[in-house]
Amino acid sequence: MRFRLRVLVLLVCPSFSLLVSGAVTSIDIQNRSAVLDGKQFGKAGAYERIEGIAHFSVDPNANVNQAIADIKLAPTGSTGKVSFSANFYILQPVNAAQSNGTTLVEVSNRGGKGLLGMFDFAHGSNDPRSAQQFGDDFLLRHGFTLVWIGWEFDVPQNRGLLKLNAPIATDHGKPITGLVRSEWMGNDKVITIPLGDRAQAGYPVADPHDEANTLYVRDKVDAPRTRVPRSAWQFSDPTHVTMAAGFDPGRIYEVVYRAKNPVVAGLGFASIRDFVSFFRHSTTQTQLGDESRRARRTIGFGISQDGRFLRTLLYYGFNADEQGRRVFDGVWAHVGGAGRGSFNRRFAQPSRDGHPFMNVFYPVDVPPYGVDALLEKEKQSNTVPKLFLTNGSYEYWGRCASLIHTTEDGSRDVAPPEGTRIYFFAGSQHGSGSIPPPHLPTQNTPDTVDYRPSMRALLIAMQNWMASNAAPPPSNIPLIQKDQLVPLAKLAFPHIPGVSVPQHMRKAYRLDFSVEPPVAGAPYATLVPQVNSDGNEIGGIHMPEVDVPLGAYTGWNLRSPSIGSPDEIYSMVGSFIPFPRTKQEGAKRHDSRLSIAERYSSESIFLDRITTSAQTLVKQRLLLEEDVPRLRDRAAKEWDYVMAAN
Repeated sequence: MRFRLRVLVLLVCPSFSLLVSGAVTSIDIQNRSAVLDGKQFGKAGAYERIEGIAHFSVDPNANVNQAIADIKLAPTGSTGKVSFSANFYILQPVNAAQSNGTTLVEVSNRGGKGLLGMFDFAHGSNDPRSAQQFGDDFLLRHGFTLVWIGWEFDVPQNRGLLKLNAPIATDHGKPITGLVRSEWMGNDKVITIPLGDRAQAGYPVADPHDEANTLYVRDKVDAPRTRVPRSAWQFSDPTHVTMAAGFDPGRIYEVVYRAKNPVVAGLGFASIRDFVSFFRHSTTQTQLGDESRRARRTIGFGISQDGRFLRTLLYYGFNADEQGRRVFDGVWAHVGGAGRGSFNRRFAQPSRDGHPFMNVFYPVDVPPYGVDALLEKEKQSNTVPKLFLTNGSYEYWGRCASLIHTTEDGSRDVAPPEGTRIYFFAGSQHGSGSIPPPHLPTQNTPDTVDYRPSMRALLIAMQNWMASNAAPPPSNIPLIQKDQLVPLAKLAFPHIPGVSVPQHMRKAYRLDFSVEPPVAGAPYATLVPQVNSDGNEIGGIHMPEVDVPLGAYTGWNLRSPSIGSPDEIYSMVGSFIPFPRTKQEGAKRHDSRLSIAERYSSESIFLDRITTSAQTLVKQRLLLEEDVPRLRDRAAKEWDYVMAAN
């Protein structure tokens, strides 16, 4: 039987390889199957799933590739080009004519897939197969083609994860070594720690007995380091360190060691760039008589690490392909703060992200921060995309987000340039909250705010912006000039018995990476959103639960004393601090905030105000009409949770 892969290649089941032209040299299809047994997704009809491996070959001497670190130290074949590969995953309408013409490319977070969880309220999966893993089918009903391609080399070899297979740089065939710093900060005492970040693969130690190998510990970010005696710890294998006395929770440990075999990690940018360019421009579709499969519009979307990846992609000028053509029409960096990352350097560690008390002093929150400077190379190549930057409250506390739209000294606002929108979701943590919230080792209940309904509306706004030049909603950010953005010392958070407010936040230090550990200089000025007398933030987009609150919603939470360092911010988690249910309960708790009973005479009154708030967001094009009932139902669950558990 003969099949056709309608975006990319001619497929002969079960496995097929097609030679193509350009930086993508061949495509190996490993699986093609119907999505949910051929279910019809509205006007888009049935979808198909395509999995495979893309093979690339890039010219190390091309000007556009000179930004790739160590590109000229990578091995080349007889053609003088550098070869690498990455696995991909595609969900697309079976009938090309029924798509909406836009390819939505998610830059994979540590090899995973987050699009369906973000926009379809789906249960997370790296290989979505069930109805629950597709949620309410929002992206498919709207006809988007969904694409993922591996870009990160240190992803573990697990089913469903996307990975870049990149070459190792050598010094004319001789192994390269260099100092690498691996930081660990945990919540439980352990005997052995990895050299890689989280579950990612670490660089192997070149010589376990090298005198350069050291272990440091400290209790505060800015505290002096204490060197642990070499006799107290050892390498249990090339990528793990063991200490008999154990590594204590709530302390920062750093292993500085001489590693070997740096991967040409910056090829991850070429992987994204060239695969998307192939989608847009390859003549393979024409040869197959299916020119309609070419992507008419492309959006690059990234969450957290991958929002930072997209900011870095723009900084290096990778929105132009080897022929100088535009790669992404739209770029959307979500909860990436003001950061970039360790994506394109010798011994890069792309998973290291940077938080107030975790992964500190990596090349993440480094200048330039503002949009104009970030897009400088795109301006030169005439490939500037339409740009969305979205962040929550945590990104101001933990990811230096204020630097996106303020001067580096924090003295005044900087307006987003034309073609850019910046949005702030007030009172939200790094990811969307849930009801009931999870049990975590934090001092306060985790934040419950779910901003995903507004993300759906913004996606439609970006689609319309690209397809018909309909301007999206204006930027909505906290402003210095309106006293919505302030130094931490001026935060007017109300006194609530039993609630401690953070005394410090993530800082963007001036860093000297010529040594390891790096030398930290004076930080740039970072600001946090100001709050009202309830503890809720004044500026930004207020989801209905923040606009019609049952408590204070913050982007910060503190570590529980049970895991050490209780005065430090717990990474990526916010707080929900409910109001007293009654005036009497408030007096008993010495909580001066107005009680729920004083605010809302009944649950129905509360829900009616939630509906009114949601309708206001609909008018502002920050919410879709179809999601108003969902928000009302969610508010009812939050009411029940608070009234039962408060």
